[in-house]
Amino acid sequence: MAVKTVLQLGDPQLREIALPVEDPSTLELASLVKDLADTLAHWRAATGYGRGIAAPQLGVPQRVIFLQLPGEKPWPLVNPEILERSEEKIVVWDACLSFLSIFMQVERSREITVRYQDMRGENHELAAGDERSLSELLQHEIDHLDGILAVDRITDIKTLCTREEFEKRHRQSSPYAVAAATIES
Repeated sequence: MAVKTVLQLGDPQLREIALPVEDPSTLELASLVKDLADTLAHWRAATGYGRGIAAPQLGVPQRVIFLQLPGEKPWPLVNPEILERSEEKIVVWDACLSFLSIFMQVERSREITVRYQDMRGENHELAAGDERSLSELLQHEIDHLDGILAVDRITDIKTLCTREEFEKRHRQSSPYAVAAATIES
């Protein structure tokens, strides 16, 4: 298992803009995706949190994200980009493996359209909305590729709270409740 160190809030590498992947079918990219998958699985098992991770969080400045949604197949997205954002916004609880001890509310577009490549280099487009909280998750992970963190999108500093307070007061009404139920069963 290739569990890598996740860069933490304050590390300047998290603020760098990631570079496009030229060839998604290389062994190097397959190795990076394996590292992302292993690292995410480790954090998920240890904390109950983690639906996605971005290559810059491992210190790799490439436009790659990896999602592992409850009950779904592993899903690497290469060179993802948001093509369209709905005008309608939502406010959601957010946290990050790069600062898992704090939670905050952020504003996101309710629906987005994303274009990405798979590991063979084939292009895909998808419309993401509320189902599986996919829209907000993709926005969070794609932000990482542009050096933007959830703390940059906080709606009100008064929503900032520790993980312990989030657990007591807000988890059951958040997407993280689904992840916890899946891990506990």
